[in-house]
Amino acid sequence: MTAMAWTWTIAALVTLAFLLREWAWKRSSNKKKLPPGPRGFPIFGNLHMLGELPHRDLHRLAQKHGPIMYLRLGMVPGIVVSSPQAAEQFLKAHDLVFASRPPLEASKYISYEQKNLSMSPYGSYWRNIRKMCTLELLSNHKINSFKSMRNEELGLLIEFIREAARDCAAVDLSAKASSLSTDMSCRMVFGKKYMDKDLDERGFKAVIHEIMQLGAAPNLGDYIPCLAPLDLQGLTRRMKAVSKIIDDFFEKIIDEHVQSKDENKSKDFVDVMLSFMGSEESEYRIERSNIKAIILDMLGGSMDTSATVIEWALSELLKHPPVMKKVQKELKDVVGLERIVEESDLDSLEYLDMVLKETFRLHPIGPLLLPHEAMVDCTVNGFHIPQKSKVIINIWAIGRDPSVWSDAEKFFPERFVGSDIDVRGRDFQLIPFGSGRRRCPGMQLGLTVVRLVVAQLVHCFDWELPDNMLPNELDMTEEFGLVTPRAKHLLAIPTYRLCK
Repeated sequence: MTAMAWTWTIAALVTLAFLLREWAWKRSSNKKKLPPGPRGFPIFGNLHMLGELPHRDLHRLAQKHGPIMYLRLGMVPGIVVSSPQAAEQFLKAHDLVFASRPPLEASKYISYEQKNLSMSPYGSYWRNIRKMCTLELLSNHKINSFKSMRNEELGLLIEFIREAARDCAAVDLSAKASSLSTDMSCRMVFGKKYMDKDLDERGFKAVIHEIMQLGAAPNLGDYIPCLAPLDLQGLTRRMKAVSKIIDDFFEKIIDEHVQSKDENKSKDFVDVMLSFMGSEESEYRIERSNIKAIILDMLGGSMDTSATVIEWALSELLKHPPVMKKVQKELKDVVGLERIVEESDLDSLEYLDMVLKETFRLHPIGPLLLPHEAMVDCTVNGFHIPQKSKVIINIWAIGRDPSVWSDAEKFFPERFVGSDIDVRGRDFQLIPFGSGRRRCPGMQLGLTVVRLVVAQLVHCFDWELPDNMLPNELDMTEEFGLVTPRAKHLLAIPTYRLCK
């Protein structure tokens, strides 16, 4: 038999095996009521229905099939959740059942075999590292210890924009928000800033951005395991390459910290984690691979996320000049035009908080959150949810639910006047940081950075779009990933407005 004949024979046998497995699974599931959903193809299921912006595709499907929808993602049962009420069932009423994460190829190669906090399966290891991150890395005390650093980095950005204002030059706000977020993250995690050339010829931010894209890319190998070795999309090859680059960089960072003799410098995140490495007395007992996985978590969770919220908030303010003027009036009343914004001012900026809530609603950081996995069979709202189901919470769709939000497509911060809805995970109509056990532990740090940066940029400068562009002409197209930034960078011309 020729090689080609063997190939076709093996392909036919694999296809037959999948069809038999699917038939057997359907027979066992027919006795139980699965959520409604669209019909799919053999083997591939509903994968063909997901395009470049899957949160929008899933939203359209949910409008037809309901807020708890069943999809077959290759050989993986998928559950898509698209309403606040349904999200509360999965993330509160049955939180423990859905507290785990599915194994993904990206987690294997990029997250050190799921040793990071965000993608670790639920269990004792995850509980221990979450406790460590919450108490040792992301506590209010630790966040406050970096206050002077945040002011210093933001001050450098303000001075750069003042220079641009003198020349009446447009500023790439997307790039500047990304650079600011990167520099803050590096100083918190590593203790110093790193230049692009320190990591790879493509640049520091480019490598982290590729990691975020690869982490979100639908991988056929995750849904049809027999195809994983073939790497038909080339994703595994790219993941191996980028993980080698980032691993070599992290090894260098850890070695620098181990060899450092400066006992007077303030401790960064790597220092704190190294203090637990190999310690039999510590309940955490982490090693190098754990540290590297958590470092990547901290970078990914603080760099692109904060920058994305900042650029969307500024985009909406530029698109809606009356809202911008209201924010500036509040800042003038609370802070005055004689000084810059301090972190102590933030709690008094009620209208700014409404603007940010509305930004989170229309432009959630990650439109699908990170996937959950059912640890056991479960019944939710009368529907059978099979064990190992991949549960997708579409918070982009929840933010546009017309039964919850009037004029859901409209940017209207005043909808929050007199409302006690917040973004901290208890109000399921607005959960940009998730909810329950897997809620983002870096929420407070992220909110502090976003509120301060947006307030400072709007307080210090008036802004207008370049080339006589009208506000309603601003392109608001998005680019899908673990975070969903603007597809095109935001450019605007600043005018300094403070008295000093």
